[in-house]
Amino acid sequence: MMDPLWLMLIGMLVVVGGILVFRLHAFLALILAAVVVATLTGRPALEQYTSDKGMGETETDSFLKLSVGKRVAAEFGRTCAKIGILIAMASIIGKCLLESGAAERIVRSALRLFGERGAPLGFLCSGFVLAIPVFFDTVFYLMLPLAKSMGIRSKRNYGLYIMAIVASGVMAHSLVPPTPGPLLVAGELSVNIGLMIIGGIVVGVFTTTVGYLYALCANRWWTIPVRDSGDISMAELSDLAQKSEGDLPPLWLSLAPIVLPILLISGKTILKSLADDASASSGLQFAYACIKQIGDPNLALIVSGILALILLASQKRGKHAPLAPAVQSALSTGGVIILITSAGGAFGGVLQQTGVGHRIEELAAAYQIGILPLAFFVTALVRTAQGSATVAMVTAVGITGGLASGGQLEFHPVYLALVIGCGSKLVAWMNDSGFWVICKMSGMKESETLKTCSIMMAIMGLSGLLFVMLLARLFPLV
Repeated sequence: MMDPLWLMLIGMLVVVGGILVFRLHAFLALILAAVVVATLTGRPALEQYTSDKGMGETETDSFLKLSVGKRVAAEFGRTCAKIGILIAMASIIGKCLLESGAAERIVRSALRLFGERGAPLGFLCSGFVLAIPVFFDTVFYLMLPLAKSMGIRSKRNYGLYIMAIVASGVMAHSLVPPTPGPLLVAGELSVNIGLMIIGGIVVGVFTTTVGYLYALCANRWWTIPVRDSGDISMAELSDLAQKSEGDLPPLWLSLAPIVLPILLISGKTILKSLADDASASSGLQFAYACIKQIGDPNLALIVSGILALILLASQKRGKHAPLAPAVQSALSTGGVIILITSAGGAFGGVLQQTGVGHRIEELAAAYQIGILPLAFFVTALVRTAQGSATVAMVTAVGITGGLASGGQLEFHPVYLALVIGCGSKLVAWMNDSGFWVICKMSGMKESETLKTCSIMMAIMGLSGLLFVMLLARLFPLV
């Protein structure tokens, strides 16, 4: 049976070579890599995978009988189920915000508040706060129209705006509960959620600042232009920038499609934690029951999409059929992104079936290094292998978590949880659905995304490791 690390390397070469050397479309390169890895994966690895997943005998037999194509398609569908509706509705919301002039209104208001020089910091702070209760992908979808509208004014800084959103959003997503990754890791390590939130904010602010400094340098080295995309062209953006104030919707209505899903999603998270308390009142439990369904990210984005369409229709009144072309354009763009991200999920899924996680665990046991660097690099290896930051964190805490309960740590386990979150930032590349969301929705090329956002995330992760090690040394909290 071929070593899973070799399978991972082969898959990486197929993806990178296909896109950068042979200029294949990203969807084709990712699907081809998934098929190659699935074909080379032996039956023993698949049997171990079914055992790890806790499959019964009947379910295992059915899985082992699946053809390579069906295994790839199953992983493709699993990813599409997670992100398909979110991306489709986010594309519609973004298109409506742009065409209605709502994004233009928000940008003009932000410029009056922060000034054009302070706009990147505005994106940085907003992204970090919003990504605490909301998934990073959703935050990026909602803020991207604003970055595009700003980019048409300050073309030299469009890449800086994108990197500011990414820098803040990805760190909050992996460090600060109640997002799933840090929440699960804190639970596994028996870390108090309040302490995890405080530690996540401290480390997140530090690493985000480091990432922003890199973004400033990268913005000087490479200019990322605002390109024509399926949702809106440069000419349309220029026309919107020249509209008079009276032709734009009011600020509160412009913000509503962005704020509403954030309130619904974060409200569900907050009410759930309160309602789960044994002493919770019946009124609180009723409130949670009411928001439980509509606070689901898919439904929250659908409601927001309907609101965005109403906003567009109100601004286009008197014009013939304003909605259908906007939706068609948005879904054309969103459909391509869904295909690419789902193909990345298929590639990451078949990599998991090779047993690469167990191979990494063996290497971790063979090389005796400090627990914090060990947890960091285990998380980084898993993230590089299969693309998901959350899965990488779950895997790493499963491998290293026993040390926290075994009394082998010389510091509080919150530092182990934080370093696992930092390790999940390495390496964001072509098997990561978030990579394609950033790349395709922003209009960047693959090479541009790698040398800006991917390198920036790696630098933030490594700086986080050093910062957490320093904190554990100076303030062990034990």
